[in-house]
Amino acid sequence: MNKQADHDTQAQTPGALSGVRVLDLSRVLAGPWCTQTLADLGADVIKIERPGSGDDTRAWGPPYLKDREGQDSSEAAYYLGANRNKRSLAVDIASPAGQALIRKLAGQVDVLVENFKVGDLARYGLDAQSLLAEYPGLVICSITGFGQTGPYKDRAGYDYAVQGLGGLMSVTGERDDLPGGGPQKVGVAVADLFTGLYSTVAILAALRHRDATGQGQVIDMALLDTQVAMLANLGANYLCTGVAPRRMGNAHANIVPYQAFEASDGHLILAVGNDKQFAKFAEIAGRPDWATDARFARNADRVRHRELLVPEIAAALKTRPRQSWLEALEAAKVPCGAINNLAEVFADPQVQARDLQVAMEHPLSDSLRLVANPIKLSATPVSYRRAPPLLGQHSEELLREAGLSADEIAQLKAQGVVQ
Repeated sequence: MNKQADHDTQAQTPGALSGVRVLDLSRVLAGPWCTQTLADLGADVIKIERPGSGDDTRAWGPPYLKDREGQDSSEAAYYLGANRNKRSLAVDIASPAGQALIRKLAGQVDVLVENFKVGDLARYGLDAQSLLAEYPGLVICSITGFGQTGPYKDRAGYDYAVQGLGGLMSVTGERDDLPGGGPQKVGVAVADLFTGLYSTVAILAALRHRDATGQGQVIDMALLDTQVAMLANLGANYLCTGVAPRRMGNAHANIVPYQAFEASDGHLILAVGNDKQFAKFAEIAGRPDWATDARFARNADRVRHRELLVPEIAAALKTRPRQSWLEALEAAKVPCGAINNLAEVFADPQVQARDLQVAMEHPLSDSLRLVANPIKLSATPVSYRRAPPLLGQHSEELLREAGLSADEIAQLKAQGVVQ
């Protein structure tokens, strides 16, 4: 686990996006995931939140961060996982003074990220057309469920619904003809997360264009678009054949054996990627005949005859403990793996060696631990400069930076425009 001293050293190294300022009007997950990635890379992210309640996910608990007395704080783990390295400014965007403040800030940043419903920001004079007319170099990233065009553009978009509508649940879950069969969502909000990452890529591309030409632009990101795109090889399978892939549980549509199996004392993953690996596995399993059997010798044959081969493999794997199989397979360089719960994940020596857990100082707790950013850059490493902010924690600081006087700030607070 990274130590705070390591964070201090990282904070002294300018990040790849140092000097880039981001105005973050998004909430929940897709937008905050995007802006947290930008912030980890060094961008200065200003998180705009509703006074009083803030980002919806602040209340999405339990679990909550424990305070120094061991009691639940106001900070939900969900919120904490997507909002580090940001500064929080609580502004009532529905008020004219709040709208004026957001417009002012938009002129002082490079990027604006928002996930309001289509057309909502136009009510406040903060739509992309209005902002680009005033600030032509601004990069605006809009994240919605279904995009700015099309018959569904006015629908609210939620990850769960998009996993269903976008086809992911048609290929996730056990086969319909087996016990427990039926559609299943993925355990994390992958449509949100992928949209956040695609949005990050799009923003970086738009910034490069802006730096070269001075021209900003609007990025139109949609959860459904991302969900369809991330079907990857399964989408390609359908477009090449006209046959819709089906749920296959832990099996793979194009590779056999490539799924979870039960050993005598637990489950493991067997992920044979080519015929040479299959021959090695067959030898280890005590069934070298599999590799010479015309039904199983090539991957294409194994896919066609999976109903014959997989039960035989399953029976063989049940004869030995999981660790025995893993050691033999790893020694032979046959792809395999344990199936870990999260306690086992963070105790894994490889996960620990890669510093995938980070400790941060927090105003309410000395024991905040978060999942680290996986990006490893040799010259401009990611940094962990700020814990996920309390609601409005940086309001006064940011208003001063924006050029407001002490009297103006006091007046906005008195009016309830800022918190």
